[in-house]
Parts: sequence; C-alpha cells; structure tokens
Amino acid sequence: MSIQGISHITFVVRDLERAKHFFCDGLGAEEVYDSSAKNFSISKEKFFVLGGVWIAAMEGEPSTDRSYRHVAFQTTDDELPRLEERLRAIGIEIKPSRARVKGEGQSLYFYDFEDHLFELHTGTLEQRLDHYER
Repeated sequence: MSIQGISHITFVVRDLERAKHFFCDGLGAEEVYDSSAKNFSISKEKFFVLGGVWIAAMEGEPSTDRSYRHVAFQTTDDELPRLEERLRAIGIEIKPSRARVKGEGQSLYFYDFEDHLFELHTGTLEQRLDHYER
C-alpha cells in the first residue's frame, strides 16, 4: 500500500455561491458538481477542479480563527500578478508576504470569504531545498 497523492481538499463555507465566486472567478477553477439537485453528503456541496486538484466546498459553519495553516497552489512568476488582479477584483483580502530569502520563489497570501488562508507560490520544493543547502 502506498499514498498516491492528494484525493481532494474540503473547505467548510457558509455560502456556496460565494465559494463558487472565489474559486471560479478569483482563481479560475471549473465547477464540476453542485448538490442542489440531490445531496449525497452530510450537507450541500460544490466540487471544483483547480490545477488538476479536486476542491470540495461544503456548506456549514467554518472555523472563526485565522492561522497560518493554508493551502498553496503552484503558479508562475508571469501569472502571479494576473491572479492577484483577479482576486482583488472580487474583493479578496491580500496579505503582505512573509520575509523570503532569494531563491524561494514569490508568494501571494490571501483569505477567501470564509477566512481560509491560501497561497499562490512560484517556487518548487526542489528549488527551495537546493537553495537551503547552499
């Protein structure tokens, strides 16, 4: 037996339509399922595909604490400013980036409408480890 990768990531949200707005209009995800016709889970949900990753948004009461726990999506240096513009256009709060060392890549941190922290990152693990070993 072995782990093959991430199956999906689930976010608990108060408003599924706002989650759709965030994932589709803000990040460019594709909505692939909406349980409004028939619910099979513990609450209403929508599924999205973003960068090949299955994202589930499930209706409920999200945590009210803000922390550094987050999901980071890979992007490129060229795309990062365009994605930031899309997120700002839908009213997403962009946070100041943490201090970085050269070679780590760029990051954009932001909260969705439910205070989940996300990151868009331009570096790779290999680049970071290579830089840290110097």
